[in-house]
Amino acid sequence: MQGFIGDIENLTEDNEDFRRVLYTGRNLQLVLMALKPGEEIGLEIHDDRDQFFRVEKGSGEVLIDGVRTAIKGDDGIIVPAGAEHNIVNTGDKLLQLYTIYGPPEHIDGTIHRTKADAEASHEHFDGRTTE
Repeated sequence: MQGFIGDIENLTEDNEDFRRVLYTGRNLQLVLMALKPGEEIGLEIHDDRDQFFRVEKGSGEVLIDGVRTAIKGDDGIIVPAGAEHNIVNTGDKLLQLYTIYGPPEHIDGTIHRTKADAEASHEHFDGRTTE
């Protein structure tokens, strides 16, 4: 196995897709995200997985179990399993971030160019990994 090795900062800052799955392991998944001004991931709860976010560029807010906190480039966020959460771009430029799910959430290789594409797909991790 080779794992994933890459310049995550540049990959994240070059990404303009709402969601782009970079790597899927058995227990973790690496996903790039970009939110347009005013766009949000959407309120969600993952009962069986923790999630880490790293903001590279932009500004916004994270909501975790009813608590809103401003976020900006270089911030890291951990959302524990079972917590209701959302991330919203409150700035005037793309909010570019990456997230790590444990265990994986999406089908390996998934690319959703827009939030509408993501909402229409209804896809979920199918057990297949990158390698």
